[in-house]
Amino acid sequence: MKIMGFTKKIILGVAMALGLAGAVQAAAVGAAWDKAPNKITDMAALQSGAKVFVNYCLNCHSAAFMRYTRLTDIGLTTEQIKDNLLVTNNKIGDTMKAAIDPQQAKAWFGVNPPDLTVIARSRAGAGGTGTDYLYSYMRGFYKDDTKPTGWNNHVFPNVAMPHVLWEMQASMTPGQYDQTIGDLVNYLQWMAEPAQTTRKTIGMWVLIFLAGLTFLTWQLNKAYWKDIK
Repeated sequence: MKIMGFTKKIILGVAMALGLAGAVQAAAVGAAWDKAPNKITDMAALQSGAKVFVNYCLNCHSAAFMRYTRLTDIGLTTEQIKDNLLVTNNKIGDTMKAAIDPQQAKAWFGVNPPDLTVIARSRAGAGGTGTDYLYSYMRGFYKDDTKPTGWNNHVFPNVAMPHVLWEMQASMTPGQYDQTIGDLVNYLQWMAEPAQTTRKTIGMWVLIFLAGLTFLTWQLNKAYWKDIK
């Protein structure tokens, strides 16, 4: 009986530990993540997301590993990039660097805004993909007068970033805003690996080739050994 009682205590202790670990993990990631729309092959959506990124995100955040010229991969012409997306004094072969001075950004926000080139890959977690996180995060801002910026976030509590899209959100219906954010985060997903669609296509054909080669090898093996007992 004593052994059974001791075993129960161990089981109860493990269960409580797992429960506390789950609670800590849930608290760490904030609110549950919503599923982001998958529009990684939708050129119009990616172009819309690129426009939002340049007009709103690039003021403070860089994408130091992405060049403007790469935007031709989502259907934009060189002229469209020059006329609509290039920041003042930048050239089309330049990387996407933030307009704000890093020291000024740190003075305003307490930290330097992170580079966003691979943000959609780095934010993946137990709650979903990095795109899911960004989609939920950008839709999770709410007014909080106790914060220096006047904003807080359900997904990232006490975040230093203000809600830079609040005017856009105020001028749109909830559905329109969700669609715009969906375009933005899908562009961020594309930017994290521009060749991902090509990679997946090549991977599929490689698997088909290997499957065919395996079948032929099996048939050839049967032909070689058919007369040997």
